[in-house]
Amino acid sequence: MARIHPDDLAAHDAARRAHFEATTDIYECEYRVRCGDGKYRWFHDRARTMRDEHGDVYRMAGSMTDITARKQAEQDLLAAHQRIAEQNTMLESLSVQLSKYLPPQLYASIFSGRQTTGISSKRKQVTVFFSDICDFTEMTGSLEPEELTSFFNRYLTEMATIALNYGATIDKYVGDEIMAFFGDPESKGVKDDAIACVKMAITMQRRIRELRSEWQEMGLEKPFQARIGINTGFCTVGNFGSPDRVDYTIVGHEVNLAARLQSHAPVGGILISQKTYSLVKDTVLTEEQQAITVKGFAGPVRTHKVIGIYDDLALQGRIIRKEQAGLRILLDLAKQDKAAAIAAIKDVRAQLDA
Repeated sequence: MARIHPDDLAAHDAARRAHFEATTDIYECEYRVRCGDGKYRWFHDRARTMRDEHGDVYRMAGSMTDITARKQAEQDLLAAHQRIAEQNTMLESLSVQLSKYLPPQLYASIFSGRQTTGISSKRKQVTVFFSDICDFTEMTGSLEPEELTSFFNRYLTEMATIALNYGATIDKYVGDEIMAFFGDPESKGVKDDAIACVKMAITMQRRIRELRSEWQEMGLEKPFQARIGINTGFCTVGNFGSPDRVDYTIVGHEVNLAARLQSHAPVGGILISQKTYSLVKDTVLTEEQQAITVKGFAGPVRTHKVIGIYDDLALQGRIIRKEQAGLRILLDLAKQDKAAAIAAIKDVRAQLDA
């Protein structure tokens, strides 16, 4: 005797009840039936019915069609869709995890197809950034590993957030050193890239000073301080390595110079090269420092210490700046005696009146 599959009994009975309550004279339902060989097969049951004067429903002519093959195809398709959905979820999760190992710009370039993973490189003018924590090795000896990990990860998180906000490509972390650059894979132009890099460095040093106050209140005797070096020049940018393992980075003398500038920068300060200075001098106030000798460069390299952004310094009342066609006035109130400045301006006024 043929029996309906237990899982389909509820649907079968519900279909019958719905039909009895409706006014239609066509009854349809799909369910599995156990056949003589003991196996279940799918059938589509369709029949014409009629009601007597009491409203009772009677089955008239009808048919049952074997739809096992169609149902199996539907189940296979549903299973395939489910597998694809699971694979997509897994790939999305993996993609999110992998994104933490790549600069966001590079990650976006690869997934959009603009960047390949093959070994390749190009010459490009970029602005290179290096920062390093002062006396980090000495500091590690005075902290418990858990404390050091907490402070250090907080520091890197804060610096990385600032770097990404300014559009930097974070190349790598080497111990307590951060290497980043502007100009690839995205660029706003050499000058704007250099300005963004210096502004980023200023923001980082400001944030480090804020963190120092927090950490001192937490009992850290010698909170982190950093040196920063910045240089602009032509570097080789691209994928370096083997077919099985590549590293997207920049190489060249200009990279080495940025690293050397960092090592010569004052504690808590920013040291930039002459080339970077020439790009940012209309936006950033600097002081020229002693030239340094760097291997690979013919002569001494001119350097400049960053003081701050002109607009910020003016708002703070630290400088007076006035510029228009044919006229440029800049007074550093921290270094210029007011009486001497007034005398100089009067002298200029006298020359103009003559």
